[in-house]
Formats: sequence, C-alpha cells, structure tokens
Amino acid sequence: MIKILIERQIMPGLEEEYEQAAREAMRAAINARGFIAGESLCERHHPERRLLITQWRDLNAWKDWQHSTERERVMQHVFPLLSEDELVRVFEHC
Repeated sequence: MIKILIERQIMPGLEEEYEQAAREAMRAAINARGFIAGESLCERHHPERRLLITQWRDLNAWKDWQHSTERERVMQHVFPLLSEDELVRVFEHC
C-alpha cells in the first residue's frame, strides 16, 4: 500500500471553481483500479494551498491512474486553476 501526497497552489479567487473541479477528479479516482481512499485538506489561513492524500494498493495502480485518459480528462478542469504545477510525492511504509 502507498500514499500519494499532492500539493496544489490555487490562483487567488478561484478556490470555489477549484473545489468543484477537484471533487469531480476525486469521484473519477474512486473508480480507478487500486484506489483505496482519499482526502483533501486546506492549509489553515492559506485557502489557496491544498494537500490531497490518496491511498493506493500499489505504485502500479497509482501510475496507471496518473497516466490514464480519465485523469487527463478531469485534470483539464483543475490545472488551469493552479498558479504552479502540482507537486506529487509517493510515500510507503518503511
């Protein structure tokens, strides 16, 4: 099992649009092979900073989703709302 941490910086004033697009992306991920769970967090006092934590069966499941046409489709609504590229980190049990 692995966890993927994704940090995103939203352009100021686009938080509501981001929330809607991010919910759609999470709904799509739920149906992906190997997806276990996910949550979205806002940094306190910085509503433009978000952290997504998703849990996957293994690295291959994440990579399949990361490079899927479905993720590409839903992320077309998320990426334009970001002020910089998302930062993706992979964590596993030591």
